[in-house]
Amino acid sequence: MKAIWNGQVLAESDDTIVIEGNHYFPPSSINKDLFKDSSTHTVCPWKGTASYYTLDVDGKQNADAAWYYPQAKEMAKNIEGYVAFWKGVEVKD
Repeated sequence: MKAIWNGQVLAESDDTIVIEGNHYFPPSSINKDLFKDSSTHTVCPWKGTASYYTLDVDGKQNADAAWYYPQAKEMAKNIEGYVAFWKGVEVKD
């Protein structure tokens, strides 16, 4: 699977985990140069507190377009640290 935004591959992996229709990419598969920490957090009752990244590609930013669970709850431990996308990021084979 590949995650693409603004013509750049953000992440690529054969080992994503699909939960609720979202592909979660292993942290080692993301191009960290394109990710900037965000101060945004949201809470999922069964996964825990999500942290976000803003994407920064060729001078364009996509705020909070990627999220991950740095300390996932027990039921979601398999995606702890894995990164998922939305806000116009294309995820495809």
